[in-house]
Parts: sequence; C-alpha cells; structure tokens
Amino acid sequence: MSDLSKAWLGLYLDSWRLGSEAATVMTLRMQRIAGGGLMGAAEAELMVAEKVSAAMELQRKLMTGALGSTPLSGSQEIVRHYRRKVAANHRRLSRVR
Repeated sequence: MSDLSKAWLGLYLDSWRLGSEAATVMTLRMQRIAGGGLMGAAEAELMVAEKVSAAMELQRKLMTGALGSTPLSGSQEIVRHYRRKVAANHRRLSRVR
C-alpha cells in the first residue's frame, strides 16, 4: 500500500472516530439539555455558540491557507479541528457536577 493510500485510510479512520466521538458528545449534551433548568438552557446556548465559533475558525483557516494545499491535507486539518472541539466538549460534559 502506498504512503498516499495509507494517509487516506488514516483520514477515513480519523473521520470515523470523529463521528463516534461526536455521537457520544451529542448524547451527553442532550441529557444535560433534557434535564432542563439553568444548566440545560446554558448548554443549549453554549452548543450554538460553539458551533458558530468552530465554523468561523475553520473559515479563517481556509481563507488564510492554514488548511494546506492539497485535498488530503485540508481534509486532515478539518477532521483534526473538529476532533479537538469534540474532545474538549467530552471532557467538560463528562465531569461530575
């Protein structure tokens, strides 16, 4: 298998991991929102604000060339970008309150 094929396979696996991790975070978020009250309302607002912020950061990276110059490098950076955001949310939402 060529290095390029390995890189695309790695991207596929990282994308799969992102989907799995995001599903876990979505479950944690929905539990918090469904609990209602101030924590639920705050989580709903934070969720929207974080999504807008993450998209704006990614747009800035795209406009400044920080995503790389190839489809592979751009895709890898996008997946890394969102995996960092999802991991941070998982840490935050998993803490016992």
